Amino acid sequence: MNRKHLYVILTAAAVALAACGKKEEAPKPAAVPAPPPAAAPAPAPAPVPAGVTAGAVSLGSAIGADKKVTTATDSFAKGDTFYVSVDTTGTGTAELKAKWTYQKDGQVAPVKEDTQTITPTGPATSEFHVDKPDGWPAGDYQVEVFLGDKLIATKKFTVK
Repeated sequence: MNRKHLYVILTAAAVALAACGKKEEAPKPAAVPAPPPAAAPAPAPAPVPAGVTAGAVSLGSAIGADKKVTTATDSFAKGDTFYVSVDTTGTGTAELKAKWTYQKDGQVAPVKEDTQTITPTGPATSEFHVDKPDGWPAGDYQVEVFLGDKLIATKKFTVK
């Protein structure tokens, strides 16, 4: 064999060995870009105030057809009826409660406790009252008004 053939064979063998040798690493796939962030949902509309909230609480000796106190006072006569009116706003169902007490010489005696379930659909007024046909004893009284379990007003008054 002559040198020329030998050279061609060796070159071919080198090429073959090179092809069988260490392979180049395949290129890494390009990083897949993260999908664009989903469009943020439109902000929710401002919630409509739900529930019932208390407003003014008035004490007096007379009320009108609208259940609002017409003769506000914190001093009553023995034969008066005690009224308390409670303004509310909002919608829903709520419980109003009035606790009437008499106080004398450091002692507290319950007079009456009333509860009303109301279902207003906007501004409303509710009333509580207590009377005593044979007259009230002179002294200090108070009414506590609750919306649910929350005390919303305390009104102190006297009978002379």
